[in-house]
Amino acid sequence: MPESRARGLNDGLTNYGDHAFSRYLRRSFAQSMGYSRAMLDKPVVGIAFTPSGFNNCHRHFPELLAAVKRGVLAAGALPLEFPTISLGEVFLSPTSLKYRNLMSMDTEEMIRAQPMDCVVLMGGCDKTVPAQLMGAISAGRPAIMLVAGPMMTGRHRGERLGACTDCRRFWASYRAGKVSEEEISQVEGQLAVTAGTCAVMGTASTMACLAEALGMLLPGSAAIPAVHADRLRAAEATGAAAVKLIGSQLTPDRIITAQSIENALRVLLALGGSTNAVIHLTAIAGRAGIKVSLDDINRLSDSTPVLVNLKPVGDGYMEDFFASGGMGALLRELKPLLHLDAMTVTGETLGERLAGEEASHRDLAIIAARERPMEPHGGLVALFGNLAPRGAILKRSAADPRLFEHEGRAVVFSSLADLAARMDDPALDVTPQDVLVLQNAGPHADACMPEAGYLPIPRKLAQQGVKDMIRVSDARMSGTAFGTIVLHVTPDSASGGPLGLLRNGDRIRLSVKERRIDVLLDEAELQRRTSAGAPVRAQRGYDKLYAEQILGADEGCDFAFLRAPALAR
Repeated sequence: MPESRARGLNDGLTNYGDHAFSRYLRRSFAQSMGYSRAMLDKPVVGIAFTPSGFNNCHRHFPELLAAVKRGVLAAGALPLEFPTISLGEVFLSPTSLKYRNLMSMDTEEMIRAQPMDCVVLMGGCDKTVPAQLMGAISAGRPAIMLVAGPMMTGRHRGERLGACTDCRRFWASYRAGKVSEEEISQVEGQLAVTAGTCAVMGTASTMACLAEALGMLLPGSAAIPAVHADRLRAAEATGAAAVKLIGSQLTPDRIITAQSIENALRVLLALGGSTNAVIHLTAIAGRAGIKVSLDDINRLSDSTPVLVNLKPVGDGYMEDFFASGGMGALLRELKPLLHLDAMTVTGETLGERLAGEEASHRDLAIIAARERPMEPHGGLVALFGNLAPRGAILKRSAADPRLFEHEGRAVVFSSLADLAARMDDPALDVTPQDVLVLQNAGPHADACMPEAGYLPIPRKLAQQGVKDMIRVSDARMSGTAFGTIVLHVTPDSASGGPLGLLRNGDRIRLSVKERRIDVLLDEAELQRRTSAGAPVRAQRGYDKLYAEQILGADEGCDFAFLRAPALAR
């Protein structure tokens, strides 16, 4: 470790107009915590620590923290944890995405303001990982990520269960009258049975894998289950690796480059990963001054097969992915498609990492060979057209191919409240061939782009056995969800986008082959209509900042003033 470049507690002294006094006062207060002078002279590794009583995914973080500290101390530095905002996905209203940028600001400013030579970012639950990466890029200090790891699965009547794909499947059956009140209660108690993030390839698991693909995690650590002893060993190794970063030039902006972003997009497509990751990767890249376009996704999707057989796309769970070699096995299979000169947080290039790894046992039923993929093309596809001039996303690997070329009548819900009020009304005029449309659920609406794009099948159709319909919205959906669902329609309704102009009975055409989503109206008719958009009307505080600065889904839903100067408006 190049200690000559480490500043430890001498970094960023509080300004009292007398630097010597500032250092004297800081050391005095630090000694009140029981540290010896020798310890206070060491380099400092900050640990962004995000446990919360409102975040079940992070309940094992105190034990992980102890392991990180062990690694830091053994490597010769002083570990100091500090709290930041924690985002527990299901505990936040209206949605966690609203607070991702706030957490990124908290992370950035605490890294910058406090004396540390390097920082370990401890995150896991969906939006915490992108928030921490965004903040760390902007802060410009050496950083390394440690993720929570996925839950283990539960059991119900001999069947493995994992949050939250199985929760949606059982809930759909409950709505259709095929599962009793008693059984849905039993299932509720078996969906999330350990600490950690969702047990499937949802957003949290996707972002953990992408963080490793970006080079910000220790190799092989993305998929280790939260309760596995290897998770603690990875935490200790992460602490030691953080000390090696002190004094180096390996800041996140040197690791997260156009090449590593493209690698992450390849991995996302091969995973059949969460649609949310498109927004997060775009925002992460934007902090580094890199533009991600939806055209890039289509280009890469055409040449990247789906290789990973995990729910919601397949049958397996994250514990199976880990047992089959995890990210190392997947990256080796994708090797000809990757930028191998991309740098990683260990100081090795991706190519050097893969050359130095021994191939472990791999279950080809979980991580397929590139010559025999689960699907020949990537799991996501971007759509354009007069309904989405700046794009929309379809997770085709989790959709019904029979609906990929379809024209149907729009059944429009003007808001989430309208959706809740009418979806299960027996008088709702709807057929299985119709297209369900939700307006005013995008980033510029009061709803702040929740995971509401997974519109339920109307009860009367669900009871008839209908399992999928085309659904279109400016909302997001959970990475654990499935179905033929068009999301992130941009511009959104509340900002005046054409989605807000739709009326019941309009004809909508989806063509995955042509990468289009269109309403079959001429331009003159669209111009005659007035949008029913309902933008955020905030008067104060964070709501006001959000309303004034939020960008569209195609720009990662970041705040305009937080992006790198090259991309800032």
